[in-house]
Amino acid sequence: MSDDTIKRFDRIVTILIQLQSKKIVKAQDLADRFQVSLRTIYRDIRTLEASGVPIVSEAGVGYSIMEGYRLPPVMFTKEEAGSFIAAEKLMQHYTDESLGAYFEAAMYKIRSVLRGHEKDWISAIESQIAIRPAQDLFNKNIPNALEIIFESIAEKKQIFLKYEALHADAHTDRLIEPVGLFHENNFWYIMAYCHLRKDYRQFRTDRMVQIKRTQTPFVLEHGALEDHRKKETETAKTKVVIRIEKQIAKYIKYNCKYYGFVEEKIEGNEVEMTFMTTDVMNGFARWYLMFADYATILQPESLKTRLKEIIKEASERL
Repeated sequence: MSDDTIKRFDRIVTILIQLQSKKIVKAQDLADRFQVSLRTIYRDIRTLEASGVPIVSEAGVGYSIMEGYRLPPVMFTKEEAGSFIAAEKLMQHYTDESLGAYFEAAMYKIRSVLRGHEKDWISAIESQIAIRPAQDLFNKNIPNALEIIFESIAEKKQIFLKYEALHADAHTDRLIEPVGLFHENNFWYIMAYCHLRKDYRQFRTDRMVQIKRTQTPFVLEHGALEDHRKKETETAKTKVVIRIEKQIAKYIKYNCKYYGFVEEKIEGNEVEMTFMTTDVMNGFARWYLMFADYATILQPESLKTRLKEIIKEASERL
């Protein structure tokens, strides 16, 4: 069987799935998706009709499949189908281009098994959902980063990275063995063994300048991602206790966890908040400055001293 025959077979199957995913599909839309001529699409439609698929054609409108015809034996409720729309929007903005494209293809298959009124329900809400990420999660020059990472984890093959660390002046070349992938504090991270550092490190996906597959197998057994995450929580931490006005406290709660939030208690018109943080002198101190005029530091004294230093340095630059 030639490659052209295989491509045509795949295209015809995909056309059938897309026909089942919508009430009406235009020939031009199919031609654009598969980058073929209208004549090719017409021929593929005739092939489907000849195989027994009941396709209804309306001149100037498009193609549809006769109501009730279904190949896959799977059905969804409209509520379940609605959840897919939210997932699709998230996939478009919170994953890289490659993984987003795979999910879009999967969505065509999901839509293909919906009944007519369910398709209407989906169409009514999908254009009314919008998601706006606060920052770019991936380098635009590496649209297939997650695909390569998933492959590496599954096949136990090392990855080559050009990586730009936060305080570095230039990127470094790394060979890594990915353990797992996690999303935290609005960013994607890889937990991996780094052959350059001879230790486990976290790599933020938006700081990857380049990523490549290799055929070099892993040299270590890494265990579960959560085991490595637990080890990170065991690093030395500093206890911080602050009091903040109650009406302001509710606005900082969304990112408290990132700075080691432990507990809170109400003290009159204030909230006493306790943190266990690994970076009290920089990360926590600079975050605290965002609401410092509404809060009081109860401990430690070293945090007060550090804040005074930052404020003094800032005032000298004004």
